[in-house]
Amino acid sequence: MNKQRVVSLTSLLLFVIFSTRAQTLQPQHPGEIKQAIKKLNTLGSVLYFAAHPDDENTRLIAWLAKEKHLRTGYLSLTRGDGGQNLIGTEQAEELGLIRTNELLAARKVDGGEQFFSSAIDFGFSKTAAETFHIWDREKILADAVWVIRKFKPDVIVTRFPPDQRAGHGHHQASALLAIEAFTAAADPNRFREQLTTVAPWQARRLLWNTSSFFQGSPPSSTHLLVNIGDYSPFIGESYGEIAAESRSKHQSQGFGAARQRGNAVERFELLAGDAPEHALFEDIETSWKRVAGGETIARLVTEIDNRFDMEHPEKSIGGLLQLLERVAQLGDDHWKTLKTDEIKNLILACGGIWFESYAPVSQLAVGEQAPINTAYIVRRPDVTVSVGGHPLPFNELYEQSDVFTATAATQPYWLRQPHGLGRFAIANQQDVGRPGNSDAPKTSITLSINGRELTFERPVVYKYTHPVRGEVYEPLTITPRITANIGHKALVFSGMDPKTIEVRFTGHTQREVSAVARLQLPAGWRAAPSEVPLHFSAKAGETISHITLYPAENASLADSLGIALEYPDGTEAAQAIQTISYDHIPKITWFPAAKARLSKIETGASAQHIGYLPGAGDLIPAALREIGLRVTVLNEQDILSGDLSQYDAIVTGVRLYNVNPRIRHMQPRLLQYVKAGGTLVVQYNVSNGLHTPEIGPYPLGLSRTRVTDETAPITMQLPDSRVLNYPNAITQTDFEGWVQERGLYFAGETSDQYDRPLQIADPGESPSDGSLLVARYGEGNFVYTSLAFFRQLPAGVPGAYRLFVNLLAKPID
Repeated sequence: MNKQRVVSLTSLLLFVIFSTRAQTLQPQHPGEIKQAIKKLNTLGSVLYFAAHPDDENTRLIAWLAKEKHLRTGYLSLTRGDGGQNLIGTEQAEELGLIRTNELLAARKVDGGEQFFSSAIDFGFSKTAAETFHIWDREKILADAVWVIRKFKPDVIVTRFPPDQRAGHGHHQASALLAIEAFTAAADPNRFREQLTTVAPWQARRLLWNTSSFFQGSPPSSTHLLVNIGDYSPFIGESYGEIAAESRSKHQSQGFGAARQRGNAVERFELLAGDAPEHALFEDIETSWKRVAGGETIARLVTEIDNRFDMEHPEKSIGGLLQLLERVAQLGDDHWKTLKTDEIKNLILACGGIWFESYAPVSQLAVGEQAPINTAYIVRRPDVTVSVGGHPLPFNELYEQSDVFTATAATQPYWLRQPHGLGRFAIANQQDVGRPGNSDAPKTSITLSINGRELTFERPVVYKYTHPVRGEVYEPLTITPRITANIGHKALVFSGMDPKTIEVRFTGHTQREVSAVARLQLPAGWRAAPSEVPLHFSAKAGETISHITLYPAENASLADSLGIALEYPDGTEAAQAIQTISYDHIPKITWFPAAKARLSKIETGASAQHIGYLPGAGDLIPAALREIGLRVTVLNEQDILSGDLSQYDAIVTGVRLYNVNPRIRHMQPRLLQYVKAGGTLVVQYNVSNGLHTPEIGPYPLGLSRTRVTDETAPITMQLPDSRVLNYPNAITQTDFEGWVQERGLYFAGETSDQYDRPLQIADPGESPSDGSLLVARYGEGNFVYTSLAFFRQLPAGVPGAYRLFVNLLAKPID
């Protein structure tokens, strides 16, 4: 395993641990400290089990973690890579990175811990069978078993039922996997390779957290009913309020939630194990009685709890240190480790002891060194603390310096290797389940507190003061020495015409670095120049190289451009650098391969100047510019008072009618534009939350129909339709190479004024003709399409481009 290394003074060194424990936040105010002391006497754990970010019941997680003081985890099988993004244009891996961090932000609020499998959210799936085929059922089951064996839950709770009531194929698959993993985790003959590190584990029961949301799941006398609407005086909130704040972290999905107060009854249905009658943990020992020698510890915790002084929490440190000694003598490594961490964090909280490690820069390149400062302060009196033999004065900052050496890029571990459609390739078994990197830069800090040496870890961060946001923290990023950004995931060529691209090379080292960048092209393609000498003498130096690419006569859908960097000490595949920045999550930096798909498209011209009215966020404007179209991004003022006649066509972004309440004022002007001879192309919306029902010039209803198989056959039921013939004659070849899905949220019941030129269906389903609607209105054309152009065009799918160009065409009498 690659590790970041600190050249140590007496108190600082870097080490790597299983990272889930680091998710637990140190308690701060006296109410939280009091609650954390009470938690010391609870030895129980529960694992919530579902498919995606946002599937979890945040109120239940908060109630279990903060009211019942149980160790509570959420296993999301995927990172939400295949969904839609309501706050930006990120898709696929980048959307997964955003949602990973949104889940971590949610867990900081509700007190849970976060876990993942290696499964990829490949988009909506209609059946568990399809999901298992793409994921590789046995591999994801192994991941789930691994997490269970590591976490050791007493109770497992699923969000979904193991049948079609779950709706999404991923949802149903998650429940089926939970049922199988419940048994497999306890079987020493299943996944024997894991047993060198973990032991078999049998949870006591598996429950489905059901509700009336699931059709066919009415209340039953066999259901366990649990009221989780409690109010916590330690926190000053009810769990419905905490849950709303947690759920509202899912901003990329538009899941802001209102705070709820009062009784809230959850229903549970037994799936495996013994059935509880009155409580989730009925007949499960959750006190220190479950650990040999634990009775004495329980008495000590009760004494600390009874004597806790909210005005002088430091008075509890002596008892906590004594408790720590007793816990260290236990033979149960699992609970000893967990409770040791809880006690140590309580000691810091009671003493008002704060420390952090930070770097003077936000980025370092591999092989570089930088000073790392660690700042300390003790904010309660009568607490004796020293670091490296140096006493820390009361309420005064003390800083210590060391040197950090960057040895490996901070690439998210699940993105370090190329992956297929269904699973990330994870090289290190110990990483399975972790939300983030275990080898991220961190320091280990040993403090002497009232004569007892305790060791803690802290991530190395970069911080700065923002004029609006105040103090902002970012993870320290370790970059490759040189990065190469091509700028597009797909480069689109019109016939045999060459294209000149810009490649931005960036040097990230503080010292000089040289390399030769060599372009890697498939047979028949060529580049001028084919290699670029690079030399950087200053950190963050950049050079932009203009390279002309000449397409092959017989180009393939699999063709791609790559870049290799030849350094004096060896050759590496080049990586780009991408940054994702939103205020509600930490800044994300990752390093995708410096590659681009090469797409050769034979298309006629139907329109030249396109107006684009953004919706929830997509990359269509940049994709249209790739084929030489002039695209102007529009706003409300442009629509209401601008000259729309200058645009050959206007395109609305995905879910515009859901996310922009001003569309009800813009829509009449858009339809006037069509009536006067323009072409309006409206991309998909969902029926729930429309800001105007008047999407088209004639009645147009929306359904939840979607075709998730990107290879699903397409029937051209109106082969003479103009959108299938001008300027490009559309054939079945144009529907090859599509990605993730054909389309989503098709039109439902609509006026007969609309032509429906296409029929599509997933295997075994009745065909739907709601993916593409075309109508003449006045002198112009109105087009509504649920085809997933927002995925196809950025991916450089040639046939999708050809069809979209047809949709833009002006009407011809």
